[in-house]
Amino acid sequence: MADEVAVGIHGANGHQVHHLLENHPHARLVAAAAFPRECLPPKLRDDPAIRHYRALDELLRDDEVELVSLCSPRRRDQAADALRCMEAGKHVYGEKPCAMAEEDLDALIAAVSATGRRFHEMAGTAFEQPYLAMRDLVAAGTIGTVVQVLAQKSYPYHDGRPQDEDVDGGIIGQASVHALRFVEHVAGQRIAEVQAVETTLGNPVADGGLRMATSLMMTLENGGVASVIANYLNPKGFGRWGNEHLRIFGTKGFVEATDGGVRTRLVVGDEDLGAINTDAPGKDYFDFYIESLLNLGRMPLSLDGELHPTRMAIRAKRASAIRQTNPEAQ
Repeated sequence: MADEVAVGIHGANGHQVHHLLENHPHARLVAAAAFPRECLPPKLRDDPAIRHYRALDELLRDDEVELVSLCSPRRRDQAADALRCMEAGKHVYGEKPCAMAEEDLDALIAAVSATGRRFHEMAGTAFEQPYLAMRDLVAAGTIGTVVQVLAQKSYPYHDGRPQDEDVDGGIIGQASVHALRFVEHVAGQRIAEVQAVETTLGNPVADGGLRMATSLMMTLENGGVASVIANYLNPKGFGRWGNEHLRIFGTKGFVEATDGGVRTRLVVGDEDLGAINTDAPGKDYFDFYIESLLNLGRMPLSLDGELHPTRMAIRAKRASAIRQTNPEAQ
């Protein structure tokens, strides 16, 4: 059994894995395409063994590459890029959203069986602290049956935010999906139905297409409910890039993380138990993936479970588009 996976990276439009590969025990960067050499860590930047290509097709002809990490220049094209990778015999790790239409998401899942290659999205939100500890508390039944979930994702606006949602997936596809993972992967509740509204109010670009804020309302398969807000309105004075909140209400109590995950609280019945224990280290989803390829471990989520929040993001966007086009139909 091999003790490492040969990785190629394509694109810099998102959270590429190059920094993880500088000293990874089980993965090695062997090639890069459409990725600035100067953005590589110093140890990799001048490594003559790493091959540099202009386009994905060149990378796919590199026989040493076993897994391709995709941060495609246009997110709308990434599902097609992933299919090309799998058809070329490569495993794929895709930035979110890995697809922007349900038929594309279904095609990716079907390609796993058709090609024998594996596919995963960069979907590790629940395995970073404090959300990992919250996930464990919920799974243990500490707060009882989950009835309602409230989640927030807020990022700063900057001039680099694309006005064209096809570039990065937009406020629902690339920001709200984290909060949808809070609902499904942390609170452990699969979303049954979702509705959404969006606004461009606050966009400093005249006639720009960037949605600045969105609100999502959901019913859960267990009969509960959830709501998500996401926006590009996090001011610099907050002091953290992401202003995140997650509150999970159950029949016995609630658990929450606020202010970007800095503060946590657990209340059960008559007891305020204060901050939760987040000492256990989180784990990057890429590490789960690499270990699974080498038969050193298993993925913590099924592929369907991993991708379901993305499916719900796609449906939320579709619902929002219908609402904006024909409000009276709602």
